[in-house]
Amino acid sequence: MGLVGGEENKNGNEDGVSGIQLVSKNKYKRMDFDVTDEDVTFPNEGMTDRNHNTEKFVFACAIFVSLNSVLLGYDVGVMSGAILFIQEDLKISEVQEEVLVGLLSIISLLGSLAGGKTSDAIGRKWTIAFAAIVFQSGAAVMALAPSFEILIVGRILAGVGIGFGVMVAPVYIAEISPAISRGSLTSFPEIFINLGILLGYVSNYAFSGLPVHISWRVMLGVGILPSVFIGLALFVIPESPRWLVMKNRVEEARIVLSKTNESKREVEERLAEIQVAASLANAEKYEAKAVWREMINPSPSVRKMLITGCGIQCFQQITGIDATVYYSPTIFKDAGIKGNTQLLATTVAVGLTKTLFILIAIFLIDKVGRKPLLYVSTIGMTICLFGLSLTLALLGNEKLGIVLAIIAVCGNVAFFSVGIGPICWVLSSEIFPLRLRAQASALGAVGSRVSSGVVSMSFLSVSRAITVSGTFFVFAVISALSVVFVYTCVPETKGKTLEEIELIFQNERGQQTSELEMGDSERLVQKE
Repeated sequence: MGLVGGEENKNGNEDGVSGIQLVSKNKYKRMDFDVTDEDVTFPNEGMTDRNHNTEKFVFACAIFVSLNSVLLGYDVGVMSGAILFIQEDLKISEVQEEVLVGLLSIISLLGSLAGGKTSDAIGRKWTIAFAAIVFQSGAAVMALAPSFEILIVGRILAGVGIGFGVMVAPVYIAEISPAISRGSLTSFPEIFINLGILLGYVSNYAFSGLPVHISWRVMLGVGILPSVFIGLALFVIPESPRWLVMKNRVEEARIVLSKTNESKREVEERLAEIQVAASLANAEKYEAKAVWREMINPSPSVRKMLITGCGIQCFQQITGIDATVYYSPTIFKDAGIKGNTQLLATTVAVGLTKTLFILIAIFLIDKVGRKPLLYVSTIGMTICLFGLSLTLALLGNEKLGIVLAIIAVCGNVAFFSVGIGPICWVLSSEIFPLRLRAQASALGAVGSRVSSGVVSMSFLSVSRAITVSGTFFVFAVISALSVVFVYTCVPETKGKTLEEIELIFQNERGQQTSELEMGDSERLVQKE
């Protein structure tokens, strides 16, 4: 290599530091910025400890931010059992039951719509805090509700809080995570949703023996407990570095990046990338109205992003996963299982399966990739949904039918959890450019919540019209269509930075990846 303003090392080597040139006694030159010798980390010199500490810090942030998702999961799981006792205690009709179950998903779209603007205004961190406060207020109202009308008020509050939470958590994690582990970490909210569902099922079973007028109140009230941990989390997690750069708080962003990246060089590189992305957004003065205007009248690349992000969110729900979770007691009752205790015990098995396979997905998502897991997930769900439909139609109230129905339901939630469940949130948080990310992710979350609400609020009525078996046949057909959607609309984003992913949608043939990597290589060895 050539020298820059200094004498060559007598031995003509680079002291074992690849790509770093000796300039003077205590100064090195790399790329386009200078670093002193204290910035240079030699092989095996303190890197192991720093890597370990960085990984632990990012992991802890992902865990704490995902606690909001426990609230959503718990509400979904606990309501599947609590509704049995609410119906008996408050004497609500079947239509009121559907409204109570599905209203949360519909109302949560309000939180998701407001969540994008709120997270851009006050930051990702404090939006997470606000989401927890609103949800906990709703949970408390529901637990103390003396009537169906007050129960609905609490449900509305809880729905708004969930809307904020499901939108902002994946965005925060995507913005704070290194590219190599972003997929695994961004799927944490889905893992915690599953954990919450399992806890809800266990709560149902544990408190089912209490008097009817007390049992459902205790079931709903236990959901308030996670707020304590969310409060503690706010003292640990930092603000998103990308949001800080957008607000011209560059030094604070550098401090955060120093905790989430392994070297000072990498910190400066990531900061430079974020500043470029943020400067584009600021230069074009993207206010909320301008952002929505761009999404309403999108460029070809943004249109592709919206189709992919919103489409995967909708397919995640219209394949019937929330109907399976909310109404699993109804499904198993149709298969032939009798008694509330037996029904709730069976749902615990479903919750365990769902949680186990989401943990498997965490280890595979950044190794196997997004698209292969989506294929396995959607094809597997299609087979299980067809199987469940045939079982309920041909073997209802038979012992074999009960066994096959349990296997089909557990298989469906397993394939969901290993693919489209977590990957849906990963993709929707990483495919949009910085200027659109919060609002576009909010739009995708709205699609998810509306789809969930429509399915949840119509399941009992549709099942009465075309039978439970017929309803799941429809879900199976929709699941088959999701396989086609994955093939035609979803790109592979494994291992790419958020800025590289944006280029995928700007190039129809997807050749930009190799070109970008070649450009990076040339830049790294560029001589002054």
